[in-house]
Amino acid sequence: MPAAVFRHELRELFRLAVPLAAAQAGSQLMGLVDVAVLGRYGARELAAAGLGNAFFFAFAIIGMGIVLGVDPLVSQAVGAGDHQGARRIFWQGIWLAIVIAGVLTAILLVATLLLPAIGAEAELIDPAQTYLFIRIVSLLPHLLFYVARSYLQALGITRPLLVSMVIANVFNLFATVVLVFGGSVLPSWTGPLRVIPSLGIAGAAIATVLCTTLQLAIVAFAIRAIEVPGRVNHRWSSREVAQAFRVGTPVGLQMGAEVGIFALVGVLAARLGTMHLAAHNLVIALASFTFTVALGIAAAGSVRVGIGIGAGDRHATRSAGHAAFIGGILVMGVAASLFAFMPRALARMVTDQEAVIATAIPLMLVAAVFQLSDGIQAVGAGVLRGAADTTYAFLANLIGHWFVGLPTALYLGFYKEMGVVGLWWGLCAGLTVVAILLFIRFERRSAGLIAPVGRQVSRDSVS
Repeated sequence: MPAAVFRHELRELFRLAVPLAAAQAGSQLMGLVDVAVLGRYGARELAAAGLGNAFFFAFAIIGMGIVLGVDPLVSQAVGAGDHQGARRIFWQGIWLAIVIAGVLTAILLVATLLLPAIGAEAELIDPAQTYLFIRIVSLLPHLLFYVARSYLQALGITRPLLVSMVIANVFNLFATVVLVFGGSVLPSWTGPLRVIPSLGIAGAAIATVLCTTLQLAIVAFAIRAIEVPGRVNHRWSSREVAQAFRVGTPVGLQMGAEVGIFALVGVLAARLGTMHLAAHNLVIALASFTFTVALGIAAAGSVRVGIGIGAGDRHATRSAGHAAFIGGILVMGVAASLFAFMPRALARMVTDQEAVIATAIPLMLVAAVFQLSDGIQAVGAGVLRGAADTTYAFLANLIGHWFVGLPTALYLGFYKEMGVVGLWWGLCAGLTVVAILLFIRFERRSAGLIAPVGRQVSRDSVS
């Protein structure tokens, strides 16, 4: 591959990835603010919110993955110059999100009622259930936002995503502090706002629901302003919804396999005690924040690979994937350095409770080790999603996390009595296996011409 061509692709990738990563990081920042505020409210509330979030995302991530089936359909339509088709697929994504949200809401309600059965300390159950019951309301706007994001990023329109991120984060900081601690923390000139009662953990959940809805409203307004030639059919199309579902379901299962193992480790940490769970949640919040940068690069890689495939350009497809892998390694290398050399400073950004910080620092060092693996596997899943090769990514996550990572975590955490640190080394092992498998898969697939998704969905993508 000519060096000039690769440099051009790397520039195009980061031109798209930087705003997408910023938007993704902004979404994660809202969760980090919740952790930081609750970390100052109390260790019990911090642990309970982490437990509630683990349950929420264990199911919500599957819905997010399914609606991301819209990603390759839209980007390949754009690559083929079919902008009317891209808008039509966007609308089918909306219908798909509504159906999936309805199903997952019912499942989450049942799961919330079953929280007492997980064996966590009794003091965590009531606040975790309170948090979850409110948080569930944000599921539909959350999924609709991801559909809108897929459409905008395929068109290279990223400003609305950034605007929504900035506005939502400013509002979230204000809303979370006020709703958690009460209006008494405000200056006297705020008047009636000072009568808002302290809602504790429920206040953090309400703030998240409000901010998710606000983000959706902003990007929806932006999409309405995008003109598409001709008349676009907004009505339900069983064929196109089913196509997006077929492509997206392995993505949902893949993301579920990945997030599910982190959620399970959170449950196992809960069995070790409130302090271990609080430390786990603190480091997960920080690691998830750095991971969003890799997700932004993965999203950009997915778009660039999809456009290359839609245009029938094998060289563009391969160079887009390679640029994404290199970009992921670069940014996650920086993140690894921060975790390794500034663990206490990072922990103090989230909480001022020394016992939690001391327990979290060893986890920071494990997180430093798996940053590169985490970035590579995220990018690998993204570029394969652009090629609609989604089943393999699911199988790789299943093998890496559940057949390698989980046994390693249980062995080190409980048999070797390494506690939560041992659990995290298990996560590290699983992420590394997934990263290797996904990179090898892209290398093999991109060596030849990849057919657009319309000609792929009828055959097994693992072959």
